[in-house]
Amino acid sequence: MPALPLGRIPAFWAARNPDAPAITHEGRTVTRAEFDRRTNRLARAYAALGVNEGDLVTIGLPNGIGFYEACFATWKLGATPQPISARLPKLEREAIVEVAAPSLVVGAPAGAHGSVPCIDVDFEPDPSLSDAELPEKISRYWKAPTSGGSTGRPKIIVSNDPGLFDPFEPRLQQEIDRAQLVPGPLYHNGPFSFSMIGVTLGNHIVVTTRFDAEETLRLLSEHKVDWVMLVPTMMHRIWNLPEEVRAKYDLSHLRVMLHLAAPCPAWLKEKWIEWLGAPRVHELYGGTEAQGATWITGEEWLQHKGSVGKPAVTCEMKIVGADGQTLPPREVGEVFMRPLTGPGTTYHYLGATSKQIEGGWESIGDIGWMDEDGYLYLADRHTDMILAGGANIYPAEVEAAIDAFAGVRSSAVIGLPDDDMGNTIHAIVDAPGGLDEAALRAHLGERLVRYKIPKSFELAHEPLRDDAGKLRRSALRAERIKARA
Repeated sequence: MPALPLGRIPAFWAARNPDAPAITHEGRTVTRAEFDRRTNRLARAYAALGVNEGDLVTIGLPNGIGFYEACFATWKLGATPQPISARLPKLEREAIVEVAAPSLVVGAPAGAHGSVPCIDVDFEPDPSLSDAELPEKISRYWKAPTSGGSTGRPKIIVSNDPGLFDPFEPRLQQEIDRAQLVPGPLYHNGPFSFSMIGVTLGNHIVVTTRFDAEETLRLLSEHKVDWVMLVPTMMHRIWNLPEEVRAKYDLSHLRVMLHLAAPCPAWLKEKWIEWLGAPRVHELYGGTEAQGATWITGEEWLQHKGSVGKPAVTCEMKIVGADGQTLPPREVGEVFMRPLTGPGTTYHYLGATSKQIEGGWESIGDIGWMDEDGYLYLADRHTDMILAGGANIYPAEVEAAIDAFAGVRSSAVIGLPDDDMGNTIHAIVDAPGGLDEAALRAHLGERLVRYKIPKSFELAHEPLRDDAGKLRRSALRAERIKARA
């Protein structure tokens, strides 16, 4: 069938089964018919506040049914949702609003952004507003998330794809009329995009407020979930549960566990493949800008351990050296990619300009290499690499070894300035039960060459990665350099 405007999707699925669950959050469920009617009324409220076709609407709501309602109300007006964290400090939110110039901010106190209308988290539209269908409108751009790793002035990544989706066209291993669990923060591109696609396919979306390892397993079992997206941090925390806890939940309905957003240690991926079976474990690599992506199944990964897959048929990739030359197989350099539709066709920035080299190739800052079969292997982000005593050290490799130590929840490896070596390797370790440094050093000695073992360790008292698996090593490094001074 032809693609439908996103705003029409709720009515499409409600007409087929109005009482089927649309979205569940913390025990509350809205049906497809309820979701359609509620978003119609909310769209009219937004229109009365000044939202017009083509506008951006900044949405700073926590995970929940209200987040989805805000997005679909926005699409019903032909506008574009611009998701942000509900926990952003006022100054950070102000900087994003300045760049985005939205016609409405959802999730902020009235008057928080000058003349820009704001509604708070608990906003409810006037019940006298009609919940009937609205005139059909198509959003020119379907989403506009902020960059997950940007610092300083915010960068908004506007997808150039319009708000049109075919509800009968499965995407990215997602099938029609299934159940999908969303344990990640919806303001991040991955959870946002995959779960919205899930809604277009008539999936029952089960969303959590925050990630919890055992609760994730419980919900996967209770709702007979078909598809879930995790990040390696979540995978690690689930794997750290006692075996008897993992074993008591029925995951037989889970068809796809997709992971992305950060490098996954090989040992952890192998454990998950042993647990779920290779056909159910998938991995995606790519940026929010969507210039290119790779996908690898568990079966492929076992044949190409450590790889994130081959470039998708929609793009091309190459490895570039410091001199700008394309490198041969197995030589490490910066990963560049471009869509077959041409540079600049998949996105545009607000608040920044894209950085391209000759031919329209772009990099998202990752270092890696390709084998003779065209499989990509990632080393680390270029900006995170540590140069110590003339050797290049990739933090992700060291962190993977630390995270394999019993009792470690997460870790961050950074380089601290050193007059002799240039940098020394420092590890920040999140281990709730405490840290036996001697035992950890012995563990690392079995896994890493000596010069890669951190010279110093620091015990953290809170998680180092957020719920999306993001880690800001540059900020951690700056804090410690400042403390030294």
